[in-house]
Amino acid sequence: MESVSPQERFAELLRSDQRYHPEAYSFIFEALDYAVRMKSGSKAAESGSTLQQHVTGQDLLEGMRRYALESFGCLAYSVITSWGIQSTEDVGEMVFNLVDHGLMGKQESDTKEDFANGFGGLPFLRIFQARPVFQYIHERDEWRTTYESTVLG
Repeated sequence: MESVSPQERFAELLRSDQRYHPEAYSFIFEALDYAVRMKSGSKAAESGSTLQQHVTGQDLLEGMRRYALESFGCLAYSVITSWGIQSTEDVGEMVFNLVDHGLMGKQESDTKEDFANGFGGLPFLRIFQARPVFQYIHERDEWRTTYESTVLG
């Protein structure tokens, strides 16, 4: 039996479930990497030992939230929802789509319910609310903008 490439499995996933934009899946992988680095710390990330690090559904949600704010700032909610992600449960659906198509691993204890009512049931919009923080960097004669959550840490 001929093996199926990851690209073919991903194409099949997109054909079988069209709720989410392909870019949303790419973002989930990036957020997973971010969550692993966040959980294991920079020393483990530098040594490459994060590859075997497991993160929970809640860890992934927090990584996704922080990565979205870092990547998209105040537009995080608009970008995420434009890809079809409307709730933390959608993130669980996407993760298990990836698992079901052999594109992501899971532990026996992992379930879709791990993503239910993420962030204590806060409305999805609220978890991405942020305010810009401006900092002038004298050495470079430029402004730097970061974003901090107005709801969560």
